[in-house]
Order: sequence, then structure tokens, then C-alpha cells
Amino acid sequence: MKLRRLTAIARKETLHLLRDWRSLIMALAIPLILVLLYGYALTLDLRLVPTVVWDQSRTATSRELLSLFDHSPYFRIVATVDGYEPLQQRIESGSALIGLVVPADFARRVTAGQPVDLQIIGDGSDANTSRLAMNYATTIVSIYARATLFRQLEREGRDQLHPPVQMIQRSWYNADLRSQDVLIPGIIALVMIVVAAMLTSTTIAREWENGTMEQLISTPLQAPELIFGKIVPYFVIGLVDVAMAVVIGRWVFGVPIVGNAGLLFALSALFLTGALFFGLTLSIVLKSQVLANQIAIVAGFLPTLLLSGFVFAIENMPEPLQVLTVIVPARYFISILRGIYLKGIGLEILWADALFLLLFAVLMMTLALRKFTFKLE
Repeated sequence: MKLRRLTAIARKETLHLLRDWRSLIMALAIPLILVLLYGYALTLDLRLVPTVVWDQSRTATSRELLSLFDHSPYFRIVATVDGYEPLQQRIESGSALIGLVVPADFARRVTAGQPVDLQIIGDGSDANTSRLAMNYATTIVSIYARATLFRQLEREGRDQLHPPVQMIQRSWYNADLRSQDVLIPGIIALVMIVVAAMLTSTTIAREWENGTMEQLISTPLQAPELIFGKIVPYFVIGLVDVAMAVVIGRWVFGVPIVGNAGLLFALSALFLTGALFFGLTLSIVLKSQVLANQIAIVAGFLPTLLLSGFVFAIENMPEPLQVLTVIVPARYFISILRGIYLKGIGLEILWADALFLLLFAVLMMTLALRKFTFKLE
């Protein structure tokens, strides 16, 4: 394999990219759009849940409780109704996700120090959001109940009661528990696998469809020189895409790299190599730009989204699916990204994940070289 011929192929592919503005836009703009789109659209945080209230008490005491809901970042009171039927209509229409019912004797019972029941109604058709919203609502009511108890004890001249056991919560590596801090590294992996596989899935197939492969075969060019020469420009573009995604994550979504940025780019290059050769292998085997491109998107996107731990925790999956995730490269890359982004850990802990990425890259490279026959069929 001669470097001069490899460089010539790389130059040829680069010129093709520069002349084909659609390919260049796809290579540079799509990652930018995907990171912004997924970064804003994907969130596990609960914010301003539309809430409908039926306040049967209509007293200063009940309004004090409701003000805690309305001034919290988690709830937004969109309507006040006078019965179960309009409350149900609000939830059925989708204008409210949570309903809060305050009983008529709320103020009297609170003032007398008697227990009182509040009803929280959630829209079960959106189970996850309703579960979170009802948990937050329960927390707000608990805070109100505790503050009310303290005020009553002060009026009676008694000391405040302190629970015998109190839990102090502290979250490491993501103190505010922001979902974007967890999702941005996964979005980078998703964008890389999809874009890298999509870019190289058309390279060899394009040569066959355009009839230029016969010209390449007639030259002294060897198969490895053609394959590696095809990869080089897309590898550079892929690293640029990674840099763009990191910058967007930092300055748009406020997610900095806590660990070693050099290690992050080095391991990203390893994952990128495997993803590029994965797309190239599809191009070699299928010899159809459209088919190879479609399979590259589906085979790269779905496993990364569903089976990598990006959105859904692997520990919560059925055991057969947990076993299946072992062969998903993005699982290990997302683990690396989150480890460097959030925990600041290094290769002494991430070496097993890095080793799998190396095996993935070597396997895809070997498949591409073995499947490519540099001759006319």
C-alpha cells in the first residue's frame, strides 16, 4: 500500500464533496441540526405541568397551598373549575395533565390540626409525566403540611418536633440533576453513528453506479488504498462534527467537559472509525446508494436510541434485551462520554469500554477489506 495513491483517492473524494454541495451540507449541517433538535426536544425534566384546580374551600388557607403550586417551576395552574365534570373535560381535552381537588373543610381541618385529604388526579395516558408530577405534588403538600405544623407549635408555645431520622440528599457529578447533562453526551453518540454511517454508505456504491469503478480497477490502485483513501475525508469531517457538537453542548446547553477533552476526542476518533467502516461495509455489500443509506440510518439510529442506555436504562430492560445490548457499540461509547463529561474519569476506569470500541473498529475494518473485491464481476 503506497501513501501517494492513498492520498490521491482521498483528494478525489474531497473534491467530490466540495463539488457536491448537498453532500457537504449533509456532512456539516445535519449534525448541527440534530444536536440542536434533540438537545431541545429530548428532556426528562418536569417543567410547568398544566394543572387544573377545584378549590371547594376557597379560603386564604387553600389559596396559600395553591400558591405553592403556582409559584413552583413544576406546575402551572391553567384553570379553576367548580366540579369533577369540568375537571375531567380539561384532562380529557389535554389542556391539563394534573387535577388538584381541595375539599370544602380544608381550612377548618388545617386550623384545628386535623388530618385532611387532598386529591391529585393524573392523566394516566402520559404515565411517566403523570407519575413524576404527582410525586412532585406530594412533595409540595408535604412541605406545606410541615410548615403549617411548625406554625401551630409556635402559636402554642411548644418546641418544634424534629423527625428521629432525616435523609440528606446529595447528587454527585450532576448536582442539579439536569437531564440535558446526561442526554447531551448520548446525543453526540447518536449523531456520530448516524452521520458517519450515512456518509460512507454511498461511497463505493456510487463508484459502481456511476461506472467509475471500472476505471479505478484499470489503475495500479490496490483495494486497501481505495478503502482507506475513501475514509480519510469523512474521518476529518467526523472529527469536525464532534467538535461542533461539543461546542454546542457547552455554549448552548451549558454542558461542559469535566474530564480530559483530549481523551474524549481520541476515543471519539476510535468510535468514528468503526462507524465509518460500518457504513463503508454496507456500501461494498449492497452496491446501491439508496439501499445502503437507508439501512445505515436504521441500523445506526435504532440500536443507539433504544439499546444503548441513551434514553432507557439497560438495567430496566428484559434480560434478553440486556444481552442484546452487549453488541451495541454506542452503549460503550455513551458510557465513555458520560464518564468523561460528568465524572471526569480517565482510561484507568474506561479501558474496558475503550477496548470494545477498538474491537468494533478492527472488526468493521476487517469486514470492509474482506468483502471488497477489486475486480469486475
